[in-house]
Amino acid sequence: MRVSSGVPGFDDLVDGGFPEDRLYVVSGPPGSGKTTFCSQFAAQGARNGEDVLYISMHETKAGIREDMSGYDFGFDRALDSDRVTFLDSFSSDGRRFFGLPGDRRDRSGVTNRLTGFINSRDIDRVVFDSTMLLRFLLDDDEDTMIQLLSSLKRTDATTLLISEMTDPSAYSEEHYLAHGVVFMHNYLEDEGMRRGVQVLKMRGTDVDTDIQDVEFTDGGLRVGSAATVTH
Repeated sequence: MRVSSGVPGFDDLVDGGFPEDRLYVVSGPPGSGKTTFCSQFAAQGARNGEDVLYISMHETKAGIREDMSGYDFGFDRALDSDRVTFLDSFSSDGRRFFGLPGDRRDRSGVTNRLTGFINSRDIDRVVFDSTMLLRFLLDDDEDTMIQLLSSLKRTDATTLLISEMTDPSAYSEEHYLAHGVVFMHNYLEDEGMRRGVQVLKMRGTDVDTDIQDVEFTDGGLRVGSAATVTH
């Protein structure tokens, strides 16, 4: 079974969509479209009648609603529906899951609390924004991070992890553990800023690994029809 990204043109790069119930990393530098991509993924799930968990390690619900309000792919409506659970890590509910930095007692149960919530609520899609700030809350404990990612892979949810990354060859543990890695590019050319998307890996899927043009539209991100970015 395939899960639509909700991003026009992207599913064509991955044989019709993400293989369901797997873990994927969406990486790239700031401003490359990672949060917009994942918001479209979440909104698509809500439109499909799926249950979605959106975890933000740095943004409030009101803040991300405002950030996405300029697009018409319906993320605001999704947030207001009973299909999307928004978890702000610094809210009272968020602290119940993640604790506070330096609190080893709270930190030790993050994996069980989070995966238990996903499984008990039959969550279909998860967005995790972002792994960089998750490490901050976990006190940069590599073993805890690997345990969490490995457990997320075993849930019955399709999960997107946002990972801040400027070098597509500088991998970290989430890139090795994930079933797939999507890299969002932005760079300057003579005519100005260019943006692109590249599927670096997708296990069990025939993928197009070329860098494809990406544009921001009123409807969110759109991947150009097989138009390869040239350098």
